[in-house]
Amino acid sequence: MAAKKATRSAKPGGNGANLGFEATLWLAADKLRSNMDASEYKHVVLGLIFLKYISDAFEEMHARLLTEQGEGAEPENPDEYVAANVFWVPQEARWAFLQASAKQPKIGKLVDDAMVAIERDNPSLKGVLPKDYARPALDKQRLGELIDLVGTIGLGDKENRTKDILGRVYEYFLGQFASAEGKKGGQFYTPRCVVRTLVEVLGPYKGRVFDPCCGSGGMFVQSEKFVEEHGGRIGDIAVYGQESNPTTWRLCKMNLAIRGIDGDLGKEHADSFRRDLHKDLKADFVLANPPFNDSDWGGDRLQDDVRWAYGAPPKGNANFAWVQHFVHHLAPNGRAGFVLANGSMSSNQSGEGEIRKSLIEKDLVECMVALPGQLFYSTQIPVCLWFLSRKKPLHCAGKTLFIDARKLGRMIDRVHRELTDEDIGRIAGTFHAWRQGKKYEDVAGFCKSAATAEIVEHGHVLTPGRYVGAAEVEEDDEPFEEKMRRLVGELNEQFAESRKLEKAIRSNLEGLGYGG
Repeated sequence: MAAKKATRSAKPGGNGANLGFEATLWLAADKLRSNMDASEYKHVVLGLIFLKYISDAFEEMHARLLTEQGEGAEPENPDEYVAANVFWVPQEARWAFLQASAKQPKIGKLVDDAMVAIERDNPSLKGVLPKDYARPALDKQRLGELIDLVGTIGLGDKENRTKDILGRVYEYFLGQFASAEGKKGGQFYTPRCVVRTLVEVLGPYKGRVFDPCCGSGGMFVQSEKFVEEHGGRIGDIAVYGQESNPTTWRLCKMNLAIRGIDGDLGKEHADSFRRDLHKDLKADFVLANPPFNDSDWGGDRLQDDVRWAYGAPPKGNANFAWVQHFVHHLAPNGRAGFVLANGSMSSNQSGEGEIRKSLIEKDLVECMVALPGQLFYSTQIPVCLWFLSRKKPLHCAGKTLFIDARKLGRMIDRVHRELTDEDIGRIAGTFHAWRQGKKYEDVAGFCKSAATAEIVEHGHVLTPGRYVGAAEVEEDDEPFEEKMRRLVGELNEQFAESRKLEKAIRSNLEGLGYGG
């Protein structure tokens, strides 16, 4: 499944909030959800999108083989597809067959049978696909309508019909389901703008990329996009991941397959602390968004673990267990970028301060970024980005870059914010200028390159606000008397408007019989 460069129809914005047809599709699909819980409906919809994707890719290859029959090609030979890295889709699982049967009462069983057949003929998908479409609780008429809706994806856009269009829809729907599920949704989805910031700063052009808490695979998808957009090939990076939640592990497998990414996620889901599936892996890049402040991580059984090279993490909080797990898996020149709760930058509880001090003294902390609030669907906890490096450039040795990005971003709805392309470019551009030693300057209120000695003076606290200082205030040349007259005038206008509103409200209340 050779990757094609994604076409960009999205409007500017880190999360791709205004994507046009994806949003229209979502509204139509959500209308068919009825009373079904979002966490349940997610598997119904994403399973069908995946089925449509592999069927489209198969049909594309099938049509090509038909034209090459005279040259010995066999359109109904599974080996032809395996050789081309395309999933073999048996007759009963092809989209055309299912869509023709969409109005039949037995459509749920037909979809289940299709999923079973695909897993049977494609060992890499064994145990991955949802197979619960025949259950009585799933309205078969709505299922048929949903199949018709998914059937419209990619039609009329032959050039990008399979991977690009369906991949974008899959990713957009993941984000929408995360939003619909609220806190629970954060277990499988990291906002795209946050992932893009990590990827743009780290720049994983080539090598092994590891995410030991990989959710639905967003870090891998964005890493592959980064490579392609910078002139590389999809095979330039090798993807390794691990996920403890079985449902999320399956979502990730489908997400990678729909993108044509061959990732090693282990043979099954597993807990990274208790059963590390990639024990000997030394990665060039670690990208991760671990669960924040996890108290139930089994730390009491892992106190003498070889991974705790910088101090035993507290049993009641996994933050610094994750940090040390990441460092443990870095190659000698490896670098890591990950999300943590803001408390990780300053906490001194249960030895966390000592671990942070050790990381700083070993000169592993390359950059700290404070992010604005309301970026995540799952939590209102303020978060930050950590960037660690096993081997900093010589001119960066003994220094750490601090970036305070709390004022960046824009609101995309009443409760969610996103970093725009310009915001991400500013953060990444500042970091690369500093790391490359070119045209970097401290900017009051935004960025500061601090020596380790200065960090020691601040008690090994890594909060960027401590270092960047306050932004310079623009000079105000408006004379005081003029400014006061203007402000008082504006205030009087607002008072008058307030009185008008009060009068209108009282009148409405009296009309309803609640005057007096």
